[in-house]
Amino acid sequence: MNTDIIRRSAAAQAAALKAGEVSSEELTRAHLDRIAAVDGDLNAFLHLNQDDALATARDIDSRRASGEELHELAGVPIAVKDVVVTEGMPTTAGSKILEGWVPPYDATLVERLRAAGLPILGKTNMDEFAMGSSTETSAYGPTRNPWDRDRIPGGSGGGSSAAVAAYEAPLAIGTDTGGSIRQPGAVTGTVGVKPTYGSVSRYGLIAMASSLDQAGPVTRTVEDSALLHELIAGHDPRDSTSLPDPVGPYVEAARRREVKGLRIGVISELEGEGFAPEVRARFQESLELLEKAGAEIVRVSCPNFQYALGAYYLIMPSEASSNLAKFDGMRFGLRVVPEGGATAEQVMAATRGVGFGAEVKRRILLGTYALSAGYYDAYYGSAQKVRTLVQRDFTTAFEQVDVLASPTAPTVAFRLGEKLDDPMAMYLNDIATIPANLAGTPGISVPSGLAEDGLPAGIQFLAPARADERLYRVGGTLEALLEDAWGGPLLAKAPELAGGTK
Repeated sequence: MNTDIIRRSAAAQAAALKAGEVSSEELTRAHLDRIAAVDGDLNAFLHLNQDDALATARDIDSRRASGEELHELAGVPIAVKDVVVTEGMPTTAGSKILEGWVPPYDATLVERLRAAGLPILGKTNMDEFAMGSSTETSAYGPTRNPWDRDRIPGGSGGGSSAAVAAYEAPLAIGTDTGGSIRQPGAVTGTVGVKPTYGSVSRYGLIAMASSLDQAGPVTRTVEDSALLHELIAGHDPRDSTSLPDPVGPYVEAARRREVKGLRIGVISELEGEGFAPEVRARFQESLELLEKAGAEIVRVSCPNFQYALGAYYLIMPSEASSNLAKFDGMRFGLRVVPEGGATAEQVMAATRGVGFGAEVKRRILLGTYALSAGYYDAYYGSAQKVRTLVQRDFTTAFEQVDVLASPTAPTVAFRLGEKLDDPMAMYLNDIATIPANLAGTPGISVPSGLAEDGLPAGIQFLAPARADERLYRVGGTLEALLEDAWGGPLLAKAPELAGGTK
């Protein structure tokens, strides 16, 4: 088999499977071989699911040979972020407190992946309980960016983005609470989508902030994201926040590649100070290409976006402090018992002291303080009022335009360790992505070109809630325009990816 097939898009791999060019077992084994060759350096995977993945692949090959009609992505391997529970496979959320825990059930989206016949390669690394922007807070060591092993792959879902960028997996699942799919996409040259809140079931996601968390696709092309999005989306009665809406025509929109008459709003508050000049330059070049293709570029103001970061870092820790209370050393996961016997409270304190890392403890303390008597209205209550103002900004903006645009992240990937001791500098990486989570609106990050040191930058598009297909329409068009300009996919411009070492 030609092992270059792992460098094709998921859609192209699916076509090769259907044409009999390759079997799912061969394709899955090729990706497992790639992981064996490069992941010791990258640390994108926390757990490999080799035997089960190959068994799924063989089953799909047998069913295809018998003439059974299969899902378009059947037989194409996928990686899953380790915050999504998987029956019979360890799920740690990147934390020592869940080390070795094997869930007795699957998340809804994992059920849908299995039902469609996608071999699950394994679970990807992440910031502990999704708290971080660099995948450096993982209890199992940082993931490295395939473009430059000394740099971060984004976070919290850096394992998924690095695995896709390094050709270890053609598809991956991420989760996005404040940008954890889109920001890693920007710094690894991949495509990341945060669907409308509630359009993909959260049942089986280990919650950090329940009103903000959303699972979504991590891929190398817009079309691949659309294919995966259509597969995992849809109503789930086990999730009380799940929308009853039918799944949108995302694949059709991605393949349309036409933006004539589309109004694109450039958010004034998300393109100036704090954004690196080369990131802004690639952003502007992308807009110019879309304008030449027939889109209308409009300047819009979302004045309350300047308060979104502060509001988020009160709402998110508050919800996290409540959600993480269940990790007490009593029911599952790690248990630390002090010598000489101890009360339940002492066991709980010892377990949480050892099991949680510094960033998780910081956010639990911040959230507990914000929710405490006497401070609730001043902090958490005020943050929720700002959230309403951000939502109103979106409503006003979408009365003028069809989609909004901004750079995805202020800078390219920074160096490992560069911001670990400066939480505020770390948090500012999510300044452009957070508003969408506060409002529940969908967003996509698409590569916009190379910036400083030959590293990738991303452009973000935001659409109204329940209008995710607009993201695929504009994202697919821009991707095609940029590939024409570059002479191929952006990832082809990363020579170190070819050999697996820098």
